[in-house]
Amino acid sequence: MSWLDTIVQGILLGGLYALFAAGLSLVFGIMRLVNLAHGDLIVLAAYLILVIVSALGVHPFLALLVAIPIMFAIGWSLQFVVLNRTLGEDILPPLLVTFGLSIVIQNALLEAFSADSRRIGAGALETASVSLGPIIVGVMPLLTFASAVLVIVSLNLVLRRTMLGRAFRATSDDPVTAGLMGIAPERIFAVATGLAMVVVTIAALYLGTRSNFDPTIGPARLIYAFEAVIIGGLGSLWGTLAGGIVIGVAQTVGAAVNPEWQILAGHVAFLVVLLVRPRGLFPRAID
Repeated sequence: MSWLDTIVQGILLGGLYALFAAGLSLVFGIMRLVNLAHGDLIVLAAYLILVIVSALGVHPFLALLVAIPIMFAIGWSLQFVVLNRTLGEDILPPLLVTFGLSIVIQNALLEAFSADSRRIGAGALETASVSLGPIIVGVMPLLTFASAVLVIVSLNLVLRRTMLGRAFRATSDDPVTAGLMGIAPERIFAVATGLAMVVVTIAALYLGTRSNFDPTIGPARLIYAFEAVIIGGLGSLWGTLAGGIVIGVAQTVGAAVNPEWQILAGHVAFLVVLLVRPRGLFPRAID
């Protein structure tokens, strides 16, 4: 029974990693942009929610509704003003710019909030649990996983059932031809990054309510996001969820064997998948 509980907890933990990775997967799938500041933007969103909760005295889930349009605007502006200038055949400029952005965000957060770790209080939800047959799981992990599935479903619907999604796919396939058809690639890319920041904000809510965070943990979240995206297959949103689950289950199983192996087990699982399926479990581009 303990192993069943371990696997279920790993699946639920995978939902958090999928939330970390979904925005990264979306941006890469549309514009082939690798954002090295993605993890730090998650931390930035967590601090934003913390500030809103402290200033307005509202529940974190209400603060999320305030933070989402702010982060969308930050993502839109960042892409339109800065990152669009770096896109092209050479992948090095975006890497250098987002690496610099990562350093700027970390130091700005250190200056504003110090190096002390923080946590976003969620009241009774932090300790609430429900019974699922023979096992008991926390409400917050369940909400996290449900949010990850909802995000993946919503992104797929946007990509495949809306005019915006068709513009995303057209611009991803051939931005020059898309421009000739009246689509402005720079604005489409900006909207895509803004949408990714919406997902980042949801991920930040669960990061902040489930664990402590500080200005320097962004790179570690980025590693989990990268691993989930690569395990699932570049450009596959459902693959991103599968990748998050693989890492989550590997970590909980590793921790059950030896608590010191938790983080290592996730990285080992990543390497094993790469050895067996170098292109990931579900490799495909957004189409």
